[in-house]
Amino acid sequence: MTHGWAGHILRVDLSRGKATKEPLRLDWAEEYIGGRGLAARYLYEEMDPSADALGPDNKLILATGPLTGTNASCGARYMVVTKGPLTGAITTSNSGGHWGPELKFAGYDMVIVEGRADRPCYLLVDDDRVEIRDAAGVWGKVVSETEDAIRDETGMPELRVAGIGPAGENLVRFACIVNDKHRAAGRSGVGAVMGSKNLKAIAVRGNQGVRVARPRDYMSAIWSYHEHLAESPGRQGLTELGTAPTVDLVNTFGGLPTRNFTAGQFEGTEAINGESIKDNWLIANKACFACNIACGRVTQVSPNADKYMVNMHPRNWKVAGEGPEYENLWSLGADCGVDDMDAIVMANYLCNDLGMDPISMGATLATAMEMYERGLLNDEQTGMALRFGDGKALVAMTEATGFREGFGDELAEGSKRMTDKFEHPEYFMGVKGQEFPAYDPRGFQGMGVAYATCNRGACHLRAWTPGIETSGEYDPHGTDGKSVWVAEEQNRTTAHDATGICMFTTAGAPLDDLIPVLSAATGVDYTMDDFVHIGERIWNIERLWNLKAGLTAADDTLPKRLMEEAHKEGPSAGVTVDLDAMLPDYYAARGWTADGQPTREKLMELGLA
Repeated sequence: MTHGWAGHILRVDLSRGKATKEPLRLDWAEEYIGGRGLAARYLYEEMDPSADALGPDNKLILATGPLTGTNASCGARYMVVTKGPLTGAITTSNSGGHWGPELKFAGYDMVIVEGRADRPCYLLVDDDRVEIRDAAGVWGKVVSETEDAIRDETGMPELRVAGIGPAGENLVRFACIVNDKHRAAGRSGVGAVMGSKNLKAIAVRGNQGVRVARPRDYMSAIWSYHEHLAESPGRQGLTELGTAPTVDLVNTFGGLPTRNFTAGQFEGTEAINGESIKDNWLIANKACFACNIACGRVTQVSPNADKYMVNMHPRNWKVAGEGPEYENLWSLGADCGVDDMDAIVMANYLCNDLGMDPISMGATLATAMEMYERGLLNDEQTGMALRFGDGKALVAMTEATGFREGFGDELAEGSKRMTDKFEHPEYFMGVKGQEFPAYDPRGFQGMGVAYATCNRGACHLRAWTPGIETSGEYDPHGTDGKSVWVAEEQNRTTAHDATGICMFTTAGAPLDDLIPVLSAATGVDYTMDDFVHIGERIWNIERLWNLKAGLTAADDTLPKRLMEEAHKEGPSAGVTVDLDAMLPDYYAARGWTADGQPTREKLMELGLA
């Protein structure tokens, strides 16, 4: 009998039309915890990293953690691990909602999808009953319609559905997998991998629970965890305003990337911040499974939004939905120079329903806008003027990208491929082919080394430095100590990702609270040192995977704009990112060689040699 872990994986071979239930490697589960870590180990052992990300040899793994589906605070997360079509690197994309817990209730820790179906299909998982079903009736539908249609077809209204929209079907390189209509495994193009396999959705219903090893110890640890989180000002802020207040914080420090990183402050922040959403667009906040934070925002457009509706995108318009969160407010707002919240909200709804990452969507459009304004793209190529601040262009191009129509076909490739095609790669703002999220490293120097070294390409969730850089603990513009902190934080967040618990719990509950919960649930007596060591092991196996895929230390870099062009005004004026000072310290902190290779000694220490 297993505890925390369900003890089984579901392997689906779409080429053969076969699904099998297999025992989980419990030795690996203990060594990697679950979720991101365990899936990375399976991917490392089973797949050739040089395979085409959109070919049948790529594997798509949807993995829960041992605390997914428990009553631990925010135990809702699952991870999608695969080779990303946007980056060519290993990608580890995280989502909440209710789908992950439902998979655990059905008796599975993960689903491993292999091969490619010869026609559109979806997977129905009802405990031990697993069917590969024809998806002709839902292929082409947007995310929300797909979920409703599968429930109607099966007669199972309680199904939880994770699927793709038209963006995934059309292999948009930053397509998402969306569950519960609005929760997304959002980055690196995991939805395109699903689409390449002709897999429209995985619908799950489970009737089992999640057992814990030591119930008394578990409940005692849970109450302490809940209490600290409930009393935390950080948790209270997320409940009241979600993530949107970050707009004002980051803008104040000159780290809000504006108009494709040409400035660090946006003059329109008051129109797109948390207070603006609360006063004008918010209906209610919303929680994922077992969540006592409820950072999600349920919103509706204003009466003035009709200019962005039927005439702009007649196939997909809606007047209410979820979001936008901070990253989306930035990418669809400040990065594109747009301060019209109705346009941002509508573009956000389109990203949800078409199944696209709004970070890459907005950032890629911002790149195109800069190129257009510099005369490097013209109306004949784009089909319309693409000027910073144009809300109509934002909405129109978001829809066009999801369907790969017109210039949307270029945007769908992501900004790295787009700028390469038009022979101006200097306007790509990202790492390893993935667009930056909403923090300019010239405002927060630590984000420079965090972005450059992240295994899945530019990412803020592996080591978020603005917290320590705005607290007075570190100089935001200095480099001292940043590399060591980033390496250690990457280890901590990586292990956290493996548990199935939302990262937002760290806004109020110390990491020390999580260890006894995990130990009591699984029956494995983890210490904090064990936990961080496991995070380091996972990080290194991801690095090894990337090296086998062809990535090198040359990919641990940043655009010249960040390292050579300082902002002309604001708190970060005159600052450039000194990656040359930070990267060697980072490699040393990791125990890697000067060219970013894990040493044999380090791999032996981690049990990887």
